[in-house]
Amino acid sequence: MANPTYVSNRVLKLNIGFLLTDGPAHSHTSEIDFPAVQVADDLRVKFIEGTLRLSRTKEGVLVQAQLHTALDGECYRCLDPYQHPITLRIEELYAMQPGNDTEFFIGDDGILDLAPLLRGEIIIEADYGRPFRPDDSGVCRMCGVDIEEKLRLNEEEDLDPRLAVLKKLLDSD
Repeated sequence: MANPTYVSNRVLKLNIGFLLTDGPAHSHTSEIDFPAVQVADDLRVKFIEGTLRLSRTKEGVLVQAQLHTALDGECYRCLDPYQHPITLRIEELYAMQPGNDTEFFIGDDGILDLAPLLRGEIIIEADYGRPFRPDDSGVCRMCGVDIEEKLRLNEEEDLDPRLAVLKKLLDSD
């Protein structure tokens, strides 16, 4: 699989000066379609596409979006490469001034930076605690052994003999 060239996260910095000067009760809706984006130093996505709505309020700008993206990764069980699709439903207020009530705010230059918000949402949605592939049966493709059973056997082999009695107590529950 060829490594794509990632677009800088500068594409996620939106100049919304026009919306700020329009005043409250104005909105702007856009369709976005970005190729592979480096959202942050630790996060790259295959694409970002969907609908983005920016609504001016008294407090700032309400960002509402339905976005689709995908991460390259590997299944946690079988380690096969897999493109993990993610759907984001976003509703977040970017305040006019930094304050205690909001994590996100609009810069003095009228720039709204979506990158920190998207990074957080994507990491939450990726759910790194489970296999990416929904069809993964948990059986090793090489040897046919149940991967979780194989891991249990490896743990038992590595068990310190002095802790064997405690292991038996845990297994009895």
